[in-house]
This record gives sequence, C-alpha cells and structure tokens, in this order.
Amino acid sequence: MRRDWPVLLMMVPGVAYFLVFQYGAMFGTLVAFKDYVPFYGFFASAWVGIDNFTVLTGDDAFWQATLNTIVISGLQLVFFFPAPLALALLLHSLTSGTIRRFVQSVVYLPHFISWVIVVAMAQQLLGGAGLLNGLLSDHGLHTVNILADPGAFKPLMVAEVIWKDSGWGTIIFLAALTQVDEQLYEASAIDGAGPWRRFWHVTLPAIRPIIVLLLILRLGDILSVGFEQILLQRDAVGPEAGEVIDTFVYYHGIVGGNFGLAAAAGLAKGVIGACLVYAANKISHRLGEQGVYR
Repeated sequence: MRRDWPVLLMMVPGVAYFLVFQYGAMFGTLVAFKDYVPFYGFFASAWVGIDNFTVLTGDDAFWQATLNTIVISGLQLVFFFPAPLALALLLHSLTSGTIRRFVQSVVYLPHFISWVIVVAMAQQLLGGAGLLNGLLSDHGLHTVNILADPGAFKPLMVAEVIWKDSGWGTIIFLAALTQVDEQLYEASAIDGAGPWRRFWHVTLPAIRPIIVLLLILRLGDILSVGFEQILLQRDAVGPEAGEVIDTFVYYHGIVGGNFGLAAAAGLAKGVIGACLVYAANKISHRLGEQGVYR
C-alpha cells in the first residue's frame, strides 16, 4: 500500500464510478417488483411481485423490440465484430511507421463524433432530400429515401457503427499484434509459408485469446445495440422496425411513466446478458481458452 499509493489513488475515480453507477444502481432493480410511484419512493410504492414481468411477456411490443434487438445484434456480431480485426491487420501490415500512425489517427476520428452528428450526416447523404437522391434526380433516376425504409433500417444501423467505431476498436488488436514475435514470421516465411499461412498459423493463434475475450464481452452486451443511435432514427421507420429493448424501456418508463414495466425489461436484459457471459466463458474453458475469468 505504501509503495503503490500513487497507482491506487489513480484507481479511485474508476472504482467510485463502478460502485455508484453500476453496483449502487442495482438497488433500482427493486422497481421491477413494485408499482413504482416516484412520489411514494422505493419503499412506500406497492409491492406487486412478478406482475410486471407477466405484463411484459404478454406485450407484443416488447417481443417485437426483442426481435429487432437480436437481429441488429446478430448483424453487428457478424459484420462489425470482425471489422476492427481486419482493419488492425491491414494497419499492422504497413511497413512505414509514419503512414501507419497517420492512418490510425484518421480512422480513430469518427469515434469522437457524436451520434447526433453521425445521424445528421446520414440524413444529408441518404435522406429524402439528401445528396444521393439529388444525384439520382439529376440523372432522371428513381429516388429512394433509405432512412425511411424499414427494410434498410437494420443494415443501416450496422453500417453506421462500422464507420464510426471500427477504427477505435483496432486499438486492442493492434496492441496484441505488437506482442507477436517477428522471428516467427521470418521463420515461417523461410519455410515457404505465404501471407495467408502466416496469418493462420502465427498471427491468429497469437491474438486468439484477445478475440475470445472480446467476443465473450460482446455476447454479454448483445441486447444493447446503441440507445442514442437508434432513438434518433426510430421515428423515421416506426416502432415496428426501429424499436429495441433500450428504446422500449425509455418510452414506457421515462415517457410513459410505467417505471415498473421498464425496470422489469431492463432487469430481464441484464440477467440474459449475465447468463450469456457465463455460458460463453464455460465454453471457452472447454475449448482450452482462458476466457474472462476462471
């Protein structure tokens, strides 16, 4: 404690964040079992047991939101999760350090742009009066409003996430790639291994623990698909295509005042996420990987 007190002191804000906003906030799950009225408070509100969960499971809007969430999460898992890895491999293959640092800086920038700006840019490009329709109209072609098309909503959400966060997601993979011994590449090249063989037998085994770790963590967050991003674009396609669990909780809890139902939905989402992390971690252990925890 005496030797490492500066490091421990720097940990205090992070520990305080988790204690207050993560563990402390878990007290709010009590609302899921009550007919919560803010004026009465947590303890004076009437206890209703699992009634909120019964109403929730009988609500078609909740199941539609769940389906939309699973579809968007599945698309992100298939298309977005590998994108940072592929980009990191491309950056790692650049021989010029100056060019690599410049490209890294450029691909990091979209992460720091707020979703409000990203959605506004999408509207200017793909909206009814956007740049795309302007070009189509100038050439006498049929115009399309992609942002108002329910069928294009889910792929559009994934495309926006790929553009915004792929560069930022390369940080961990690049850090892992720097730990790979260059002599392994040289030895494999001398033995006649081409780029694909070197990737499959040298690079991939070296960074596989990081891939498994991030995949497990992603599974735990699979029912959270970007509240702000979808909230800003939900009304353009309607709740049937654009409602997800997080926006369902917002509209039923904050806007509709049905705090117990919204808390039940949030608690169910958290329990499912925890179960997925536990199951994925067990599977990774059986496959010989370290996982998140032992």
